[in-house]
Amino acid sequence: MNEAFLYYIWEHKLFLTSELRTTDGEDISMIDIGRRNRDAGPDFFNAKIKIGSTVWAGNVEMHLKSSDWYRHGHEKDKNYDNVILHVVLLADKQVMRSDGQVVKQCVLPYPKRLEEHYDELMESKLPIRCAEKLGEVPSLFLTSWKDSLLVERLEDKSAYIEQLLQANKRNWEEAFYVTLARNFGFHTNSMAFELTALSLPLSCIGKHRNNLKQVEALLFGQANLLYGEKDEYAQALLKEYEFLASKFDLKPIQEGMWKNHRLRPSNSPYVRIAQFAALLYYSQRLFSKLLECGHVNEMYALFETKPSEYWKTHYSFGEAGDVHTKIVGKSSLRIIIMNTVIPFMFYYGKCHSNEELMDKAVLFFRQLPAEENHIIKQWKQVGLKADNAGDSQALLQLWHHYCEKKNCLKCRIGHKILVVR
Repeated sequence: MNEAFLYYIWEHKLFLTSELRTTDGEDISMIDIGRRNRDAGPDFFNAKIKIGSTVWAGNVEMHLKSSDWYRHGHEKDKNYDNVILHVVLLADKQVMRSDGQVVKQCVLPYPKRLEEHYDELMESKLPIRCAEKLGEVPSLFLTSWKDSLLVERLEDKSAYIEQLLQANKRNWEEAFYVTLARNFGFHTNSMAFELTALSLPLSCIGKHRNNLKQVEALLFGQANLLYGEKDEYAQALLKEYEFLASKFDLKPIQEGMWKNHRLRPSNSPYVRIAQFAALLYYSQRLFSKLLECGHVNEMYALFETKPSEYWKTHYSFGEAGDVHTKIVGKSSLRIIIMNTVIPFMFYYGKCHSNEELMDKAVLFFRQLPAEENHIIKQWKQVGLKADNAGDSQALLQLWHHYCEKKNCLKCRIGHKILVVR
């Protein structure tokens, strides 16, 4: 048992109203349970409670036992002087405010089945604790919860976008460029790609956008992947870069940031940078164009660009190989669209009070196929199948933010299983 369980019962009004009494026998009538406080201070603000014949307005504090009041030092803290009711599971001590006044206490009464169901979930050894009870939850309810989880995931991704916007004076194209670069790193090299983009303002690229070789020189140079290369093409890029670096006062990222071990040749950082350079060269104001797309398939066309001729026969600087046009594959583009384009579209719509654009972002997820990974397979095994990328994103959110953290009390499925059974 923990305090989170107490908060849950109080917040959802699952206590036994007829048995609410103070420890000294006065009847309690709930008028307003208050508002949950997740910062420092009492657990619930602005509650309104009738105790005996008197209506009290103030805060509510909760502990497993009364003596925790003193263990947490509340008797010395004036922030707790407005507590009108101390709710506990075990009343083992009288408690007082900093001014010496006694605080009314209540041992919270609730149906014992709630505790039994909660213990079942917490003690389960299954990765998905509710797996054995999931079949009891109506499919319509699950669909509604997945819809909410998808929006919740988009909201979470918006926090990173907002940080970039603040750092770039609300320049959406610049923030999009940095995020796009990060996702071109595909996890393994995401940090190195992001640092490269942060070190190279989009405005610098814009001034040389009509020259693909110079765009490549800027990116490879800032990525610190030109020095020490003996290849003739690399040397030519280095010469261009040194001129441009002096012109814009640029400094490359730290050496050794890039990882190439165990990557397939088509995923090497050199190929990804060449692909990114081509995208920037061929696509001016890319973010604005993506916002105008009416279907997710239109986005694929905007990303279908070919790197320069050199990269037809190279996966890195040096010895040439067989001819192979290294365009970004559709599966890779799908990841970029899911992790960059759609979250940006959603947040742009939110910032500009454009619900139509926000709805379109959610719809685009539905137009993409579901992801395939061990988490999605795990959900499928317990009966929750992902029919599209919207579903798979929702299930990833459910796993990472609820199941993995044992946040069953905050999960709608957990609530359904605890209360309805």
